[in-house]
Amino acid sequence: MEGQAAAPAAGTVLNALATGTGSAFAIDEYTTATVELRDDGSIEGTVAGEPDADTRLIEACVERVVDEFGDGQGGTVRTESDVAMASGLKSSSAAANATVIATLSALDEADAISREDACRLGVEVARDVGVTVTGAFDDASASMLGGVTLTDNTSDELLSRETVDWDVLVYTPPERVFSADADVERCQQIAPMADLVADLALDGEYGRAMTVNGLSFCAALDFPTDPLVEAMAVAEGVSLSGTGPSYTAVGDRESLAAVREQWAARDGDCWLTTTQTDGTRIL
Repeated sequence: MEGQAAAPAAGTVLNALATGTGSAFAIDEYTTATVELRDDGSIEGTVAGEPDADTRLIEACVERVVDEFGDGQGGTVRTESDVAMASGLKSSSAAANATVIATLSALDEADAISREDACRLGVEVARDVGVTVTGAFDDASASMLGGVTLTDNTSDELLSRETVDWDVLVYTPPERVFSADADVERCQQIAPMADLVADLALDGEYGRAMTVNGLSFCAALDFPTDPLVEAMAVAEGVSLSGTGPSYTAVGDRESLAAVREQWAARDGDCWLTTTQTDGTRIL
């Protein structure tokens, strides 16, 4: 009984820490989960290249799916990712999505639940495990469904989803930042700006929304705004992704290539990719 699925990473339009409303967009970089089930009840998880990684989330996702759709099976789950953990590119949401869908596939129950509800299941597990502050339904929905989503994370309601076709520039500094450690109270102080970003996103002005979000959350979370300023003149939108440390900019590839030269001069990784519209898929 084996299943495998790949879930895209995502960038931020609106960080949900301020008000509970969030928005994110899927990008063409992936976390892959491979699940092998057996008849005993034990579950063991591993993360490729990260021997000391916290595997509670992916193990708990397998357990929850088996509890609801299986018959007490245990097994193994292994994830590997194109993006670094704790980089602000929604690696935890992608890992949960990939694991949930891979487990459903291993059980031959891939059609037993809608993709939205499968996403909610992973979000519930993430809250139970404590790897997220907001529940990250915005991040998880973008990764599961593809495109750009806007959500109410307090009720796990999908407010909107649109297909977008952007080139995306990503810069990831070498440090790691865990979203569960973010200063929520400080982020809540910029709620008026978050409300503005939500209004812009509802009107489909995702680029402007990103930039306002980026300036606001860089200030709240004490990240440098230099990468934002360097991209503003040519990008449709630029933002801190999640609670950092990554930055993403969207626009046309030629303009973003010029920004890449500036971003790549810093320590860390910088690359060009595109948006992803299909969401999580079975392999």
